[in-house]
Amino acid sequence: MKQDNQIPRMLSEPFSTETRSPKTVRIDSDLVIVGGGLAGTCAAITAARAGIRVVLVQDRPVLGGNASSEVRLWALGATSHMNNNNRWAREGGVIDEILVENMYRNREGNALIFDTVLLEKVVEEENITLLLNTAAVSLRKSDGETIESVTAFCSQNSTRYELYAPLFCDASGDGIVAFQAGAAFRMGAESRDEFGEKFAPSEEYGYLLGHSIYFYSKDIGAPVKFVPPSYALEDITQIPRFRSFNTANDGCRLWWIEYGGRLDTVHETETIKWQLWKVVYGVWNYIKNSGEFPEAETLTLEWVGHIPGKRESRRFEGDYMMIQQDIIEQRQHYDAISFGGWSIDLHPADGVFSELPGCDQWHAKGVYQVPYRSQYSKNISNLFIAGRIMSASHVAFGSSRVMLTLAAAAQSVGMAAAHCVQGNLLPRDIAVPDKIKLLQRDLQRVGGYIPQFKLDDGENLLRSATITASSKLCLERLPDDGPRHVLQRPYAQMLPLPRGRVPRMSITVDVAEPTTLEAQLRTSSKQDNHSPDVILRTLRIDLPAGDNQVIDLDFDQLLDDGRYGFVCVMDNPALRLHLSESRITGLIALQYRRTQQPPQGIGVESFEFWTPPRRPEGQNIAMTFNPPINGFDPQNVCNGVARPTSQVNAWVVDPDDPAPQLDIKWVLPQSISKVTLMFDTDFDHAMETTLRGHPEDVMPFVVKNYRLTDGNGKLLSEVTDNHQTVNIIEFDEPVETDHLQVQILEGQANVPAAVFAVQCYE
Repeated sequence: MKQDNQIPRMLSEPFSTETRSPKTVRIDSDLVIVGGGLAGTCAAITAARAGIRVVLVQDRPVLGGNASSEVRLWALGATSHMNNNNRWAREGGVIDEILVENMYRNREGNALIFDTVLLEKVVEEENITLLLNTAAVSLRKSDGETIESVTAFCSQNSTRYELYAPLFCDASGDGIVAFQAGAAFRMGAESRDEFGEKFAPSEEYGYLLGHSIYFYSKDIGAPVKFVPPSYALEDITQIPRFRSFNTANDGCRLWWIEYGGRLDTVHETETIKWQLWKVVYGVWNYIKNSGEFPEAETLTLEWVGHIPGKRESRRFEGDYMMIQQDIIEQRQHYDAISFGGWSIDLHPADGVFSELPGCDQWHAKGVYQVPYRSQYSKNISNLFIAGRIMSASHVAFGSSRVMLTLAAAAQSVGMAAAHCVQGNLLPRDIAVPDKIKLLQRDLQRVGGYIPQFKLDDGENLLRSATITASSKLCLERLPDDGPRHVLQRPYAQMLPLPRGRVPRMSITVDVAEPTTLEAQLRTSSKQDNHSPDVILRTLRIDLPAGDNQVIDLDFDQLLDDGRYGFVCVMDNPALRLHLSESRITGLIALQYRRTQQPPQGIGVESFEFWTPPRRPEGQNIAMTFNPPINGFDPQNVCNGVARPTSQVNAWVVDPDDPAPQLDIKWVLPQSISKVTLMFDTDFDHAMETTLRGHPEDVMPFVVKNYRLTDGNGKLLSEVTDNHQTVNIIEFDEPVETDHLQVQILEGQANVPAAVFAVQCYE
């Protein structure tokens, strides 16, 4: 950085009997967002890219909130660690871009690196003014229902900021802006009678989910002593689960070190933090000095959180309040803007000191919609409410509160704010059907996913084009080139089955002794769900001992519509199932995990969980299909759905095609300024951001290198080393052509290339 060589003059001010005011800076923008967790960050990036000026105010030195290096909780959402039946359910749009980038740079799960990914995404946006270490402290209202400005103070530069905008978003977690503005809010649990939520208590109460603080240990290879601070918890038996502590678990695997549910989680956070510090240092003292853990001799305490991770405080009221039935029944909303899929996850108020289990988690059979009306205050006309303060009952909050669900929903705030600025509107004005359709369209254009909604985009030039390809996959077989899998648990293959007769199939097994193989054909009770809760047909086949036995499976079943089917080979330790190393977009193998068995009367269903083993395991079953399974057509790139749902929804090339290409032709030349392509970055992968490592930095399904040309072979763009889902190519000058060609130059090993979507705009 170039230095100014002019020598500054000494500053000297005389005594003043008047008080001095800090330096004050006024900033005018289109949208002020208070809170730089994942929700506020994604809202800010979305709004900035949509063309409006944003001020992002964060009271911490880094972004990310509970996902930052200050707290170090892995960011999760609908995938739920891939431990539920929500297949291909990772959140889309900006948060997907962040997760995929973090995977590329940080597959080891270093929370510090995740900080850098978030900061880079924000500072690269010219339309964002980022104020770190800056806390909102007060606000002004121009009338009873309208915020005029927010005052914030930065302790690091001793500067007060006066932030003016027509629109504000509170993503602060505790709702500091919404609270001071007078917006209606709730803390605690509603009674069962208020919304008919069967999981709610019979009478309302004020208890909350508590805070958590994590710690990390490190083996330095030499003995380390630990002298506990005087405030460390002395009697570890005060923690009923103290025998669960060990030297292997640290970080957010100790999420159940929780406290504060009976306190005011807004105003008593410091009290809660001190109690959690007492617990953490008491736990470490127990591990180091009790004699129960000799393996801890060379361990040192590497890191303890300085601020607690908050779960629950205020929830603000919007025009719609999400309730239990929205989640469990997967209710439909005309104004859906994103989705959730975490369990209803409520914790005992006493946290780590409770005799009860650390949580009650009850899942729905699939993902649920989040409505736009839950993202703005019903009282304050120009205030969006994002993050965990969004409008939801206590029970629904048990699911909606997780970071990726909140981040995905908050992207609608950023996009809606841009629509408001462009049309001189207020948040509620967007909630009418015609404007909601535009909001949904613009979210889906940039990779957002809304269950049950297809992108209806009349401006996409592909709608008037003829789309062909050099090849497409016709799935005749998954080659028998993988490991042999002992059937200690049932193993299943998910297949995108067409309407009509289910193809005849074959599998290969090794049989240790004469036995009976049981195979079931299952499907889901809802077309877009992936819970195998309906058994269509069961086959039982007696087998002699012997290896490499090819077993024909003819389920003789008709399907009324195209949907995913599950070929389930039931557990039998005498059998080894042959697997395939071939991975294909839209296909996935599952194992039976467990059965959810909720108590009677809480409004939650009992059903089985079938989940994918994580790579490098989880190979598909070696199978043949007669007739072949189709549905991998090039026309899928403009069908309006950019991930597998009831079908694959992708163009998948023939693996033997040496030069795959997609041809897009029009009758008349088109003027094209922008092309968007969407690739497969494995939406089934949870991509936990910290602590838990991953086997790859680039997803095995994504197209690595490709080229975009016009009909005359002129190169328009070439992309190398791609790892992202959404690729947006904007031309300096519009391209005039009647023919575009997408040439796939390189995919990944053992995976045929796939494209989910192509969009072209003038």
